[in-house]
Amino acid sequence: MSGLRPCFADMHVHIGSSGDGRPVKISASRGLTFQAIAEEASERKGIALLGVIDCHSPAVQADIGRLLDTGEMSEVQGGGIRYRDTVIVPGAEIEVREPGWGGGPYHVLAYLPSLAAMKEWTAWMSPRMKNVALSSQRIRATGRELQQELLDRGGLLVPAHVFTPHRGLLGCSADRLSDRLDPDGIAAVELGLSADSAMAGRLSQLDRYPVLTNSDAHSTGMIGRECNELLLGEPSFAEFALALRGQDGRRVTANLGLHPKLGKYHASYCPSCRSPLPDGEAGAVCPACGSARLVTGVDARISRLADRDEPFWPAGRPPYRHQVPLHFFPGVGPKMRERLLREVGTEMDVLHRIDRERIAAAAGDRIAEAILDARAGRLELTAGSGGTYGRIGGREKTRTDDRA
Repeated sequence: MSGLRPCFADMHVHIGSSGDGRPVKISASRGLTFQAIAEEASERKGIALLGVIDCHSPAVQADIGRLLDTGEMSEVQGGGIRYRDTVIVPGAEIEVREPGWGGGPYHVLAYLPSLAAMKEWTAWMSPRMKNVALSSQRIRATGRELQQELLDRGGLLVPAHVFTPHRGLLGCSADRLSDRLDPDGIAAVELGLSADSAMAGRLSQLDRYPVLTNSDAHSTGMIGRECNELLLGEPSFAEFALALRGQDGRRVTANLGLHPKLGKYHASYCPSCRSPLPDGEAGAVCPACGSARLVTGVDARISRLADRDEPFWPAGRPPYRHQVPLHFFPGVGPKMRERLLREVGTEMDVLHRIDRERIAAAAGDRIAEAILDARAGRLELTAGSGGTYGRIGGREKTRTDDRA
């Protein structure tokens, strides 16, 4: 359609600290500041639209104000903050625990169009939250109360990493979105790193919603490890909202995410003997040690909630393209990654667009072949579980603290 163009969008990136060193997301890299995020997304990742979570923190708002005052960044018509080739949508991640209800706490993502709107949101949350300066804090309000306050301010609400056993609405809190939120006030559903659109297609309750695949990045290198391709007139909050509604030709044209087996909570896990359970299993006890203290993986949780044996693809839901970030490939350490970004292109270009010969010239035939195998879905993978990422081949697993 004339005037529209495809854009990569990652709508869940955390802030580790403010520019003056005050902590924001405790488990994130201290170098993950608002400015560093913008630079990484624009200059190295090729991400045109970015949802920066934790913009509710007053220390982060001070950073944004300074960058706007100096002219390094500017607010754009339609909502958002521009840095070179990237527009940032201010966001926040909030934890909700329904008073008097069963089920665990869950996270939602809130997006607003401007710094002024986010400051108003902070003012509403501050008396209802123990420490509004920090990320992902629990609010003293129900999900529906929070949702209505956000919608009244022109915001968008998205349940975060919806299937994960840690803070996922369907993963640990409820069996249906409508048990916690007004279904009409949900803009989209974020899948999380351990699920894909085919898995979501087994739940009819999700048919009405677009799905988002976001990085939940806790370091600059993780930005874009999952992202979305959107068809927009230009990157902005207003265009993002139109894309989620599928209006005026704007839409989500592709979800680019990890193969679910690479996510940290795909398989069920026994904390007692630190072993994953076979794919799709989550019985009463661990088959290895007999412990009943099990963490239900995303695969098994979806099987429990599913009202379909086979995935259904709703009209308008785009293709899901499995993506393997550079740092997962054996042989791509920090130095090789830097060489690829310097000599070949942005990470999105390397993973999806650059031809084999150019990649091989910088990284060698083995890595080039592996990247092409990843594009074609030919890689053999071992499922992640219990907070440990899945892996390609025999590479060692890496345990991290982020809850994607």
